[in-house]
Formats: sequence, C-alpha cells, structure tokens
Amino acid sequence: MNAIIIEPSRPATASVIWLHGLGANGHDFEPIVSELPKSLTAHTRFIFPHAPSRPISINEGMVMPGWYDVVNMDLTLQEDTQGIHESAQLLQNYIANQMDSGILAQRIVLAGFSQGGAIALHTGLRYPHTLAGIMALSTYLPLADTVATEIHSANRNTNIFYGHGESDPVIELFQAKRSLIQLEQLGYSVEWHTYKMEHSVNAAEMADFSYWLNNCLP
Repeated sequence: MNAIIIEPSRPATASVIWLHGLGANGHDFEPIVSELPKSLTAHTRFIFPHAPSRPISINEGMVMPGWYDVVNMDLTLQEDTQGIHESAQLLQNYIANQMDSGILAQRIVLAGFSQGGAIALHTGLRYPHTLAGIMALSTYLPLADTVATEIHSANRNTNIFYGHGESDPVIELFQAKRSLIQLEQLGYSVEWHTYKMEHSVNAAEMADFSYWLNNCLP
C-alpha cells in the first residue's frame, strides 16, 4: 500500500483510513495519532494513504497530490467524475486490505480532510458492508446528484462526524451546510460541528472527533 501505516501497541482490532487534502500527502495527519486517546490507539491501526499526483485545473494545471481534479471554485460544478470514482476504488482497495487482514468492516472508520473527506463520504455512503463510521472534516458531498440512487442500505445508520470552519475560504461554510442538508434529507443522522477557524483543524475539533472516534471503535 502506498501509505503511512501506524500500528497499535496491541494486535489491531480496528482501523482508521484517513485521506489527506489536495496538495498534501499521507504525512499530513500522521502527528495527530499521538494526540488521540490511548484507549483508541492501543488497538487501532491508522492508515494514511498518499493520493496520486495529477494536474489540477484550478491551479493552472500544476501537478500535485490530489484525489481528483478541481475545475471550479464551486466544487459542485464541472466535477471530475472519473477521478472521484478512481479514488473511491482506491479507498475500497484499502478497506478490502484491512478486511483481508482480519479487521471487520464494522471496525473500520473512513476519515478525510477536504478532498479526502469528500472521497470518504462518497465511498462510505455507497459501501456494501456496514462501517464503524465516516469522519468528514472541512469538506462537502461530491456527485450529490447521484447519491440518492447509489447509496447502500448497509451504511444507512453509520455514524457520521462532520466538522467545518466557520470562515473557511476554500470550501465555504454554505457549501458544507448544503451537503449537511442533503445528507439529512436522505435520512442520515449527522453529528455536525462548526469551529472558529479557516480551512484547517483546531484543538476544539480534535477534542470532538477524538471522543467520537473512541466511541465508534471501543
């Protein structure tokens, strides 16, 4: 696997697969593991995949790590359907790898920041086996017009943590709220939080998702 993998001190009984944002890599959220509760990290494997490098249209075609191309500041316009589907398949491959290693799907959390959060949401809602949870940070729901016909009943009741910065200039708060409304209209129960920050993660959000993760993977 093209990823940073942090093994627990005891044999792993759970996994968190955490996708980074555009232009970053798997090392981006690696330091957070040491800040999480020991009751979680002692038995949970953390996997931080590296996105493939690709030209990003909105950045004048600059090649950088990205889960899909971005063409428009309104991320719901001119979406890179092929790129999103390819990255969703990559994430499913990581899930399959964990299941092959003996981790049950019900003990796997999909997590992601920005683009990574979009892929976590997209994949998790459609995944045919029940997951422990989906953690979406500073992100939005991609390909929202296809969600209603593609979601899988296996994850209808899966825990969803959704955190967003109130002054995020990259994925504006209204875009996240629009995605929240869509999820709720589809019948999902979402734990929604906003924070006084921009396109980032702060201590308050870390405290909230640490508590949430610990409850998802006891």
